[in-house]
Amino acid sequence: MATATQALGLDPARLPRHVAVIMDGNGRWARKRGLPRVAGHQRAMESVRAVVKGCSSLGIPYLTLYAFSTENWRRPKAEVGFLMRLLATYLRKELADLHANGVRVRGIGDLAGLPEACQRELAAAAKRTARNRGLTLNLAVNYGGRQEILAAARQAMRLARNGKLSPAELDEQAFGSLLATAGAPDPDLLIRTSGEMRLSNFLLWQAAYAEIYVTPVLWPDFGRPQLIEALRDYQGRERRFGDIRAAAPA
Repeated sequence: MATATQALGLDPARLPRHVAVIMDGNGRWARKRGLPRVAGHQRAMESVRAVVKGCSSLGIPYLTLYAFSTENWRRPKAEVGFLMRLLATYLRKELADLHANGVRVRGIGDLAGLPEACQRELAAAAKRTARNRGLTLNLAVNYGGRQEILAAARQAMRLARNGKLSPAELDEQAFGSLLATAGAPDPDLLIRTSGEMRLSNFLLWQAAYAEIYVTPVLWPDFGRPQLIEALRDYQGRERRFGDIRAAAPA
């Protein structure tokens, strides 16, 4: 593994523990080719496969993909319906391969607000892969960072009301344990495709010190070579976590 990673120009000891991706540009990819927007979403599944396999093969422990935001419901009904069917189809078709490669699948977000087919496929994938010890793949679906923080705050209030948590005990670690990503390290590297310079309500708490990598490449054109390029850029960064005196190791 180390030799193969080094051959890619990467230091295996300095790979991120957690990569998060805002997958953007599907509509623009389709429009440039005179195709309907759904064609971009369909092609984007190839990028999902490539990045999941890439992170898994490199031994990166966590990958979070921003698949569908709480704001995406505002899109045309036909497009939203297609996206929901695409998600369910992806999980159904890819589950055997994901499981065989030791990938653990988790859904994060307001999953109860999804169509029943999506809830069913996510639950089935999570159950079948629960004991896997390879890459943990978080699929952020019907997810919003502000909504996640509000839900955690409400949970903290409920715990306090029931005498299970005191205000003095509510530190960053305790609050983080109430978030959807509990148990996972905060993302070290956040990739955004299509050149947009926004977080778009994604992992607002967790990404406080993530290294942000923005590429003009549209998501349907993003694959293993682009992932490696992002990782090389990450390894060239000096991570300080607010300390100007000395750089912290990546």
